[in-house]
Amino acid sequence: MNSSSYETVDCVVIGAGVVGLAVARALALAGREVIVVEAAEGIGTETSSRNSEVIHAGIYYPKDSLMARTCVAGRRLLYAYCQEHGVPHRNCGKLIAATSKAENEKLAEIKGRAEANGVEGMRLLSAAEAIALEPNLHCTAALFSASTGIIDSHSYMLALQGDAESCGAMFAFHSPVEEGRVMNDGIDLVVGGAEPMKLRCRLVINSAGLHAPTLAKKIAGMPSDRVPTAYYAKGNYFALTGRSPFSRLIYPVPVPGGLGVHITVDMGGQARFGPDVEWIDSIEYTVDPHRADKFYAAARRYWPGLKDGALQPGYAGIRPKIVPQGAPAQDFVLQGPADHGVPGLINLFGIESPGLTASLALAEQVRALVPA
Repeated sequence: MNSSSYETVDCVVIGAGVVGLAVARALALAGREVIVVEAAEGIGTETSSRNSEVIHAGIYYPKDSLMARTCVAGRRLLYAYCQEHGVPHRNCGKLIAATSKAENEKLAEIKGRAEANGVEGMRLLSAAEAIALEPNLHCTAALFSASTGIIDSHSYMLALQGDAESCGAMFAFHSPVEEGRVMNDGIDLVVGGAEPMKLRCRLVINSAGLHAPTLAKKIAGMPSDRVPTAYYAKGNYFALTGRSPFSRLIYPVPVPGGLGVHITVDMGGQARFGPDVEWIDSIEYTVDPHRADKFYAAARRYWPGLKDGALQPGYAGIRPKIVPQGAPAQDFVLQGPADHGVPGLINLFGIESPGLTASLALAEQVRALVPA
């Protein structure tokens, strides 16, 4: 097919999750022509709508990692954005509860890591101080994170979409990218759906979340050895019947391989317990009710008052992993032409939690990679 059948466009963002929306907004604000193509029927239908809606402080990530830097910077930007745009959110804080002397000793280490990342407002509490804040809590000591919060993620994504559209960005839903090819003067994309498109793009941002590695492999000319393998870590969450007895988020001291079963609260006061992580081979979101059994013992370590039968299946989310189970923790991968040699292509791989919190900072990082 000759090149004249392709419509020339400036920037195409693939994926309308929270990070793709933030990138589209940043590019549109910078005066770029932006088209967002999304395979699903609307914004944020996968990972971005299946998360705990926590505004993370930036506590656990390795110092100087992209996760740590963009989480801390993104969290500050996100609070300001929510205030300016009227996005429902609450700076509720979080308690990391120790339930043994050995765990008490780990709290200072966690505090030190957080402060090394630039996290403000970390405070060690005695058991009495923590229980004064949350009378239903059982602990031997706790660490308070003042900058942790919660957000209405869908309202946030709608605000990002509105900002992008007000600056001229266009959205095409039900528009899966079927193939691509690196050309001398850009990247050609074949977009399917009810209204197929053939686009010659000066810039392509691959922000396809769970599908980002698969999408990168569809672009002929993208070096295959620069595309990571996709792995799926499914987190199962259970909802508490009735309102939460806690006004803050409650986390245990982390366990090997994860943060343990913790309690988060949404903007409506609904408590959610999770995650129970299982590594899966394909994308599916069913929650087995029997997985609740292990939640009770874990949660009763810090909330002995949890009653039998109080947990119901909630939802499942899948983290877009690029390392296998048991491997060292991954970092975000923001891959530009200097990394893979393809002009006009930026890949975002492994954007799992804290991707929502980091979204505005990640968008600024992408914009900084884009030539004027």
